[in-house]
Amino acid sequence: MFHQNGSTAQGVAQSGDSDELEMFELAPVSLWLEDFSGVKQLFAQWRAEGVTDLRDYLLDNPVRVAACSSRIRVLRVNRKTLELFEADDLAHLVENLGSVFRDDMLKTHVEELAQLWDGKDHFSSQTVNYSLSGRRLDIQLEGSILPSRRHDWTRVLVAIEDVTARVSAQRELARSGAYARGLFDHSPVSLWVEDFSAIKNLLEDVRARGITDFQVFTDVHPEFVDRCMQEIQVIDVNRQTLALFAAPDKTVLLARLGDVFRDEMRSHFKEQLIDLWQGKLFQQREVVNYTLEGDLLHVYLQFSVLPSHAHDWSLVLVSLTDITARKKAEAYLEYLGKHDVLTKLRNRSFYVDELNRLERRGPFPVTVIIADLNNLKAVNDQWGHAAGDGLLRRAGEVLAEAIEAPSYAARIGGDEFAVLLAGTDERGGALVIERIQKLLELNNQYYSTATLSLSIGMATSLPGERLELVVQRADSGMYADKRAYYARISGADRRVANNTAITDIAQAEPGKM
Repeated sequence: MFHQNGSTAQGVAQSGDSDELEMFELAPVSLWLEDFSGVKQLFAQWRAEGVTDLRDYLLDNPVRVAACSSRIRVLRVNRKTLELFEADDLAHLVENLGSVFRDDMLKTHVEELAQLWDGKDHFSSQTVNYSLSGRRLDIQLEGSILPSRRHDWTRVLVAIEDVTARVSAQRELARSGAYARGLFDHSPVSLWVEDFSAIKNLLEDVRARGITDFQVFTDVHPEFVDRCMQEIQVIDVNRQTLALFAAPDKTVLLARLGDVFRDEMRSHFKEQLIDLWQGKLFQQREVVNYTLEGDLLHVYLQFSVLPSHAHDWSLVLVSLTDITARKKAEAYLEYLGKHDVLTKLRNRSFYVDELNRLERRGPFPVTVIIADLNNLKAVNDQWGHAAGDGLLRRAGEVLAEAIEAPSYAARIGGDEFAVLLAGTDERGGALVIERIQKLLELNNQYYSTATLSLSIGMATSLPGERLELVVQRADSGMYADKRAYYARISGADRRVANNTAITDIAQAEPGKM
């Protein structure tokens, strides 16, 4: 409803029906009795002038809206109206209608008038008014031409409901929703909104069948875990999820969830189901996923059934934090803890742990090979450690190639290496040494001017013998082989051989076999 300051008030002729007047006066909503006959006459004039679309006609020139509203006369208002608009009386209200109906009302008032233009005998709108003190009022307006006055529109009853509180609450809810949506969309971690209600139903069905040990049930029926995985309904994901999983959009990601959750994820999901069976609606664990490009992702998963949906699990929030870099760092640190950086072989720490493990568990017999690099000290003393490091790397290449998993070669000292062969007898150990010697020959052919030589000893455990004693016997065998090596090189021949080896090592380029 829109009025100009020029509107005038007139009293309502006594109808003799005091009850109706009292009801009007005491109604709990704002009521206005108005005369729209001037509007009807103006409509007739505009139609005669060829106007067909009132909406466009009024919006094209707002002055026409003012001309139309100036034809509306306020005849009477009730107490609720005066209270709502903070007016002393009808005259006070009418004199200040320009302050009541302004700003936001133009388009809604045009719509009200257009409803009458289109032949309706009533109109409605949700718009904004203002009290005389300037307080904003969100209102729901309903207007009807009284049935007895539809021929001339001289009596129109308008009811105004103050919906400010409701609209403000809706506006605040919308702001909160937008805020929450913004937090979801722009979260720096991957967020998933999921529906687990079907999974809850499946678990309840299993429980109803009398199953009490769910761990054993899932071990016996792995297909149940697969079915539960298929029943997960993804409702929404945020932007970080698309970036993390290399997905162009949500549609593609949701269509290819089988590429994301596979392999190791099945065992993780089984653990998740067991927790849910036990009533744990908030969970945290490290899991493995895959991007759509096939890259492995280590993620820290936090799973929570929202409290308001604990009865049916229909709303679940899952956050995934990318910990791939951390896991790679941990793996590298673990690698450094068990490997020798120079030779890439296992280190002494691994050797000691493996020796203790074999002491406890076998399998027996265990064959121990101890190898020592010849001439390393002389090379280091005369040509520097860079040349000596090159020789050590070559020894590492030979031993890594010669020893097959589950056995490993380890560098256990500066120039000393060890191999623990579980479940291997003397004949098996001898075959390994033979393979080492052949690879040494091949390596020396590749480095044609640099001689790589190892002194090797071997011992195989006897029934009930401590592995420490086996290592000592292998160590003794290595020293015996070393003495034999130097015995073969004596006098001038030995000096020439040493000098030649030193020169060759210093000049050789590092390389692979």
